[in-house]
Amino acid sequence: MVKSELLGYVRRSNSGKALKISINAEAFGKAERYQTQDGQEYVAMVIRLDKIYELIEGNKDVTNITQILNN
Repeated sequence: MVKSELLGYVRRSNSGKALKISINAEAFGKAERYQTQDGQEYVAMVIRLDKIYELIEGNKDVTNITQILNN
């Protein structure tokens, strides 16, 4: 079973010309991180592509941003 953690949400802007991304600061602080060979640190996040299409088409108001957990 794949485990994931909610990190935030994506929604369309009021004008419908942009996507607004909201990340929960506490969840982001606890998120798993990985480091690249050049020493940069990243947090991998996932947004389902089919849900983004629904947002863009106006069929959905909001969708989630998650992190797939490696544990």
